[in-house]
Amino acid sequence: MFALDDSFARELVGLHQPWRAEPVADPSLVILNEELASELGLDVEGLRSPAGDSILAGNDAPAGVTTVAQAYSGQLFGGYSPRLGDGRALLLGEIVDDEGSRLDLHLKGSGRTPFARGGDGRAALGPMLREYVIGEAMHALGIRTTRALAVAATGETILREVDGRVTDVPGAVLARVASSHLRVGTFQFASATGDRELHGRLTGYAIARHTPDAAGADNPALALFDHVVDVQASLVARWMAVGFIHGVMNTDNTTISGETIDYGPCAFMDAYDPTTVFSSIDHGGRYAYGNQPAIITWNLARLAEAMLPLFDDDTDAAVESASGVLQTFPERFQSAWSAAMRAKLGLDAGVAGGDPSSSDPSNGDDVIGDLLALMGEQRVDYTMCLRALSSVVRGDAEPARSLFTEPEAFDAWAARWLALVGEDRSAIADRMDRVNPIYIPRNHIVEEVLTAASWGDHDALDDFLDAVTHPFEQRPGRERYAQPAPDAVDYRTFCGT
Repeated sequence: MFALDDSFARELVGLHQPWRAEPVADPSLVILNEELASELGLDVEGLRSPAGDSILAGNDAPAGVTTVAQAYSGQLFGGYSPRLGDGRALLLGEIVDDEGSRLDLHLKGSGRTPFARGGDGRAALGPMLREYVIGEAMHALGIRTTRALAVAATGETILREVDGRVTDVPGAVLARVASSHLRVGTFQFASATGDRELHGRLTGYAIARHTPDAAGADNPALALFDHVVDVQASLVARWMAVGFIHGVMNTDNTTISGETIDYGPCAFMDAYDPTTVFSSIDHGGRYAYGNQPAIITWNLARLAEAMLPLFDDDTDAAVESASGVLQTFPERFQSAWSAAMRAKLGLDAGVAGGDPSSSDPSNGDDVIGDLLALMGEQRVDYTMCLRALSSVVRGDAEPARSLFTEPEAFDAWAARWLALVGEDRSAIADRMDRVNPIYIPRNHIVEEVLTAASWGDHDALDDFLDAVTHPFEQRPGRERYAQPAPDAVDYRTFCGT
């Protein structure tokens, strides 16, 4: 049906445990990402067959590979856990394209492994469908992400707490594709073993998969670290630009590839507020929307600590080298965030004749900051407001103006902003519409469609998926998908375990 390689299993002994999935009673495909399957050159019809169901649910492993549970550490809300690993997941292997590039195929919810920390090792259908929906929405928004290939039902029920009571819910397995599943926590685990040779093998493997040019650098390990700092700065900037809150930015959820991973308690912000938290377990707001740049910097510092012996045998020199790279993060993040926000406000072609990459206030960053402050003061929906700005450029201010409780303040801001926008207003507005989505996975709608799908009603899920995977295209009859949650509803997200 498809061939896989297992380079991770072969080359990184010491960072995994060979393991097989626990068989399930009656595997059946719930949803298949045909677009992704086709991109990967996989046999779509084969995946839809009983044999495909069996592989995607973990009952059968592809021939010729060793399936493994990966080992990694993690900083969970700041507290170090030395041995996490894939407690309910397995790496099936790697899909290798014609150019030799590798993509991991990974199962989630495939049963307990030696890294399990309690629980049954299974996953509920709702959270697995959630990861499918959010991942595909992020992909459509142009944000680097792991992607779901499929969700397969197990034919079994599992016990989970729902609305404060323990009940039976349908079980499922997620098949996920990623550039790799190497994490900051992987390097922390390798460092904690004290095995310099293993640590070096991991670094060489990461370089080969994610930044091959670093192999020729004077200091390949430092070049890898520089790469991770860069891709994470870009990733978190893109999150912030669309109002995304990851919700559980532990070091085991920070990838070396710069892809978003683990869509548990994530959500998209409604009214603009940097303190926004949806996660039920984030009581102190550690991973609030506005804290994400600081948290990823902290995570990258933990990566630097884990890699210090690879940078230089002299500890002081290693710290100096790592610090020099890490200190570039604020500038890299600000540059990526400013570029994204200038595009959203139609300022990306140059502002008032200036260089759009300039840090001078005339490039519009002050106008961006003032808009966000105004949105925060008046509790304005982030996504709706940014989308409505293109109407202002076209000459109709009312769609944006009506979102503000004190529209005169918006009028004053808009006059300043429009003075910076170029003269080709129609083309600028069209460009803005290509980067400001109408549809995002609003948390209340996500919960609604996943609840229905968990019990067999897939129509709403299919319709919602079609909207969020075409986020910039306005569709008749889908107006409520663009609306924020009712103010009276206090939504919370959960880790899904």
